[in-house]
Amino acid sequence: MEYTEIETNAVTLDNSVIFHVIKDVIGFVLYMHQQIPSVLQDIRLEFDSLKDEYRELAVDLAQAEAIASVRRKHMSRIREVKVRIRRMEKLMNTISGLESALQLIISEIPSLESFILVLGASPIRPQNVYELCFSRGIPVPRDASDFAKTKAAEGLSRKAIRALIAKGAGSDSYPGI
Repeated sequence: MEYTEIETNAVTLDNSVIFHVIKDVIGFVLYMHQQIPSVLQDIRLEFDSLKDEYRELAVDLAQAEAIASVRRKHMSRIREVKVRIRRMEKLMNTISGLESALQLIISEIPSLESFILVLGASPIRPQNVYELCFSRGIPVPRDASDFAKTKAAEGLSRKAIRALIAKGAGSDSYPGI
């Protein structure tokens, strides 16, 4: 098994940085192993745009003329959008639950040093195992509820994902890289 060390300019890693690195790496790994249809940011954008489109269609339908063909067309599109929203809702709820659990774990364990992601049918015989180790240096007291994304978190996430790509993470299941 091969390890890659990623260094950062940040003197210490706070909860926010660790949360965003873990979340971004999980999203990348799940996408590369074809467990989710696209990266997490794209999934969120698509879900939000579907909800906006549904609202706009509902307003348009209320204002639509009495022409039956126009109303049928709007109703058909509303049904399509509603079905896509329902399909994505379960995934979005799972992602939201994962983020909440990560935030709780990170805020409750002040000295979190490693995080292991196990992919496969069983933890006894996993297909892939990814471990993220963090050496924090001097602990910095920080508000446990502050998980805003910072430039340090963004930069470290990019470095971690580039390192995974360089090592061939997911290349067995995703021929695009």
